[in-house]
Amino acid sequence: MPLVFNTLTEAKFAQVKAQNVAPRQPLTVRSDIQEANSETGVVTARGNVYINYPARNIQATSAQAQYFSKERRLVLTGNVYVLQDGNTMRAETMTYLIDEGRFIATPETQQQVESIYLVDEEENN
Repeated sequence: MPLVFNTLTEAKFAQVKAQNVAPRQPLTVRSDIQEANSETGVVTARGNVYINYPARNIQATSAQAQYFSKERRLVLTGNVYVLQDGNTMRAETMTYLIDEGRFIATPETQQQVESIYLVDEEENN
């Protein structure tokens, strides 16, 4: 069963953050090979994929990434690692729904998704 996260932070914060992002912010993809299909709007990157999305403070690495521009969806596969605001997540496959500010993470068969969150400790007065 996939594990669903709202941008590795609280759901309400992520949804507000997603709605407040200025239009047409850059999402940079670096990889060994990239292909773009102008008819389908799908961009596929393979090999040593690195993604930087400063508008959402997201950095990610994977073996492959596909950006579905019409659906505004990013699918990362193969040893996926995501860093956002100091929080991290590892999975075999991760889908990022840009408009919802939500990650859906799925592990390899008989494996698990791993997430590490920074938790602020309240100071006692």
